[in-house]
Amino acid sequence: MQQQRRPSKKSLRSLDYLNVFLADVRDGVGPYLSIYLKASANWNPVQIGMAMSVSTIATVIAQTPAGALVDRLNQKRMLIVLAAVFVSIGCIAMGLFPTLPVVIGSQIMIGIAAAIFPPAITAITLGLVGHERLDRRVGRNETFNHTGNLLAATLAGLAGYFIARKAIFFLVAAMAVGSIISVRMIREREIDHELARGDGEEGEEEDKEKHQQRYEGILELLSDRQILFFTVAVVLFHFANAAMLPLVGQELAQGKGTSDTVYMSACIIVAQLVMIPVSNLAGRFAHTARKPIFLLGFAVLPIRGVLYTLSDNPYFLVSVQILDGIGAGIFGVLSVLMVADLTKGTGRFNVTQGILNTAIGIGAGLSNVLAGFVVKSAGYNVGFLILAAIAVVALAVFWFCVPETKTGVNRKASRQKHLAKS
Repeated sequence: MQQQRRPSKKSLRSLDYLNVFLADVRDGVGPYLSIYLKASANWNPVQIGMAMSVSTIATVIAQTPAGALVDRLNQKRMLIVLAAVFVSIGCIAMGLFPTLPVVIGSQIMIGIAAAIFPPAITAITLGLVGHERLDRRVGRNETFNHTGNLLAATLAGLAGYFIARKAIFFLVAAMAVGSIISVRMIREREIDHELARGDGEEGEEEDKEKHQQRYEGILELLSDRQILFFTVAVVLFHFANAAMLPLVGQELAQGKGTSDTVYMSACIIVAQLVMIPVSNLAGRFAHTARKPIFLLGFAVLPIRGVLYTLSDNPYFLVSVQILDGIGAGIFGVLSVLMVADLTKGTGRFNVTQGILNTAIGIGAGLSNVLAGFVVKSAGYNVGFLILAAIAVVALAVFWFCVPETKTGVNRKASRQKHLAKS
């Protein structure tokens, strides 16, 4: 039986701070990079798409090994420290030397770091609070994460307008330092590392037979139909979603001078304002059911894509970001919880996250490349409509093929029963 976890207030508060500071660090400068490369370096949409995709390609390569590393190592806090250092170096380098080799190299570093952050944070969270309190704690994590994004977007808009666009790069580097301090304040002894990898039901024996069972467990996870369809739906969602905000940024950068950074900050601020209450509510309502809430997150994405085609007015584009806030706020919470449900008792929580995020990275990377070519040849509206159509497919796959996962079923026991019958 799972032991009730009682971490100290200091560790939980430090986890709050970590999510605030890491909010603007996880993806580097994010959509601001597309504005910077178009307005300050005069890159075309194809070049920008390639630069944005390099980071996700690096994430694709590093994601599964990163998840396995988090499962295996107890030094999860140090992994976050190293990843934050990578992001800081990459952002400073792009701000000082915005040349193609430097941008590509920096994006690779940021992509590797992005592969480490999600499994490490969720593993620390699970190791601190356990499965029973995970839904509310993940909702709280996302609430503080979006609060950090709101703060960072406000500072980035002010810095980009009153100082220079490149000031945004140094802002991210400074927040990386804050994330390093925060994660070091979490008490190592309060993290149950067995529980953190989704196990917590077995002893500490590490013999050859157990390693073989865990290896076979990975193969079972990859052949699980529920995980497979969930992965397909999530990949399609990110394929449709990843390029939308960068395309909006490129539209905003057309002939608007330094105000493009302000408009992009407004897009992010509006979305984050919505994400803060949505993620908190998602964590609370997900305690009884996952799928109905996640369906809402999937449904708003195609609507958002179509709305972007109706006008290029900056105020209208910013207002559409309300839907982004709803979708992203739900997704950030429910994706973690459903993976935890699907892997409970297997001891492969983080490596499964890594495999899933590898697939997501492929979808996100291809999204930026596809959108770049479509926009160059057919315009922004066609690009948005194609992304919206992909979002409809994602919704259909999730609706019809992914079951409710909040059942309390021990996945490991159910797989062993299935193998015994066969």
